[in-house]
Amino acid sequence: MLRLGPIAAAARRLPAGPRPGPLCLAGSRGSFARSWPPAGDRGPLFRQVRAAAAGGERVRVLKTPKGTRDHPPAQTALRDRLLSAVVSCFKRHGAAAIDTPVLELRETLMGKYGEDTKLIYELQDQGGELLALRYDLTVPFARYLAMNKVTNMKRYHVAKVYRRDNPATTRGRYREFYQCDFDIAGQFDPMIPDAECLKIVHEILSDLQLGDFIIKVNDRRILNGVFAVCGVPESKFIPACSTVDKLDKVPWEEVRSEMVGEKGLSPEAADRIGEYVQLHGGLDLVEHLLQDPKLSQNKLAKEGLGDMKLLFEYLTLFGITEKISFDLSLARGLDYYTGVIFEAVLLHQENEHVEEAVSVGSVAGGGRYDGLVGMFDPKGRKVPCVGVSIGIERIFSILEQRLEAEMLYKKDPKLLKQLQYCEDTGIPLAAIVGEQELADGVVKLRDVATREQVDIPREKLIDEIRRRLEP
Repeated sequence: MLRLGPIAAAARRLPAGPRPGPLCLAGSRGSFARSWPPAGDRGPLFRQVRAAAAGGERVRVLKTPKGTRDHPPAQTALRDRLLSAVVSCFKRHGAAAIDTPVLELRETLMGKYGEDTKLIYELQDQGGELLALRYDLTVPFARYLAMNKVTNMKRYHVAKVYRRDNPATTRGRYREFYQCDFDIAGQFDPMIPDAECLKIVHEILSDLQLGDFIIKVNDRRILNGVFAVCGVPESKFIPACSTVDKLDKVPWEEVRSEMVGEKGLSPEAADRIGEYVQLHGGLDLVEHLLQDPKLSQNKLAKEGLGDMKLLFEYLTLFGITEKISFDLSLARGLDYYTGVIFEAVLLHQENEHVEEAVSVGSVAGGGRYDGLVGMFDPKGRKVPCVGVSIGIERIFSILEQRLEAEMLYKKDPKLLKQLQYCEDTGIPLAAIVGEQELADGVVKLRDVATREQVDIPREKLIDEIRRRLEP
């Protein structure tokens, strides 16, 4: 299990960005007034900047490019521990590591990502080769398999990828970020590798204790079957799929409007699609759709539903079906998926009286891509593949906003001075451990604002602090 380190003197929310000084000023996401440069002689750099500003010269601002960031030592240590926990799970399942170049030929990447192709970073002509930065780790893996004539492999890959996206750093979405991929390539009995990928997601999210989660599953064949029986031309399957993929972000009315207004579907076809893609459940829904008079007559849908039923049987043996939801709105917009697709999302409750949990973000995703390797093989030989990518940056952002402990850097500090420091700097909670607390196996947790304090068993301390710091 990943642990975030001991709680030494105080807990707080971790503000984004660099932290001032050797002591962390904490509590809420406030700002701290600092006078810089100090009064008096402000030095040649200050005078140079002031002179440049007065003369109308452009002052160069030191910053990282949009959608990227530096990682100071504390953040790097947390990220390393997080990566270590994920990689340990991959290794437990028998995967070996590979690495591929950050640069790929432009033609290798193009045409694999649907509407997201526009997010690829293309480079200028480099001595006759048109290059691009890798968008993900899946397409380079397929290229690796085809180039090296590998037909059976279980691999993991941890590396940075690049997307010309609109960053949302508070939600862990960057233009440069790590991906952690686990993939199984080769011919195996149906749904066994797929079930193992879902088991890996379940293990990692359970071990990291990020909170409640659900893993949504669907199958591209089922989705294409739905489109077919609803009267969508095959040429519009992929555009319709990319629109359905937005259902986790926008209401059905907006998705329907895009289908009709932008993708050219008839209103009747869109309405019929809506009857299916808003369904979600478990094995009972699979059984129900197998009896659907329209879907049961579609070859693709029937194959997908049969495999979905088998998948649920394996997931039942793994004991993880309580975290699995068969969700027909799940589409995953990448072109290369051919079968089972899945996505893990964290959930939260608005309040105690809300029966249905609300999604707060995707933290893993993947699926089956049986045709991708064949796109690179000169003879078109296919290698069946399925894999999952753990959203390490999203998870890192969540952990980063959780807990952090700090100590007052003084020799033999008095307790009163430590508590005063907490009040002065806005730290909301103080954890106090003395001889009596050590003997009793508890930690005294003090609310700095109200000055109320209670004894908490050591094994329950982290959960209690998390509970109190939840917004």
